[in-house]
Amino acid sequence: MIIGFTGTQLGMTFFQRRKIREQLQQMKPTEAHHGDCIGADQDFHILCRELNIPVVIHPPNIDAKRAFCQGEEVKEIRPPRPYLDRNHDIVDASDVILATPAEAHEITRSGTWATIRYARKVGKSPLIFSPVEA
Repeated sequence: MIIGFTGTQLGMTFFQRRKIREQLQQMKPTEAHHGDCIGADQDFHILCRELNIPVVIHPPNIDAKRAFCQGEEVKEIRPPRPYLDRNHDIVDASDVILATPAEAHEITRSGTWATIRYARKVGKSPLIFSPVEA
């Protein structure tokens, strides 16, 4: 199973990190894809490293908020692409999408929520982890 990930540049909350770790341990993915931005992508990358999950990185074409993740778990680094395109690439390459937005409710001006909407549009029901325990 291939997992795609999207999350806020603010990083995951303690609750989101715990839930994502549990989900990864339960799903046992063969590969994980993320967008290599500061914040949640970087947090996700660290979890993949700790759990020995191979990672495919889809970097943005703007370096300002890029995390430049690296390590032995990196299987491939795709060519940089505009944010919206690389987010679609992550969804298209994945069987399941895990999402850690900054908000507990959907908003329109958010790359994370735009990726969630795209995943829904193409028939992939994303697993959304709220920033706080409900």
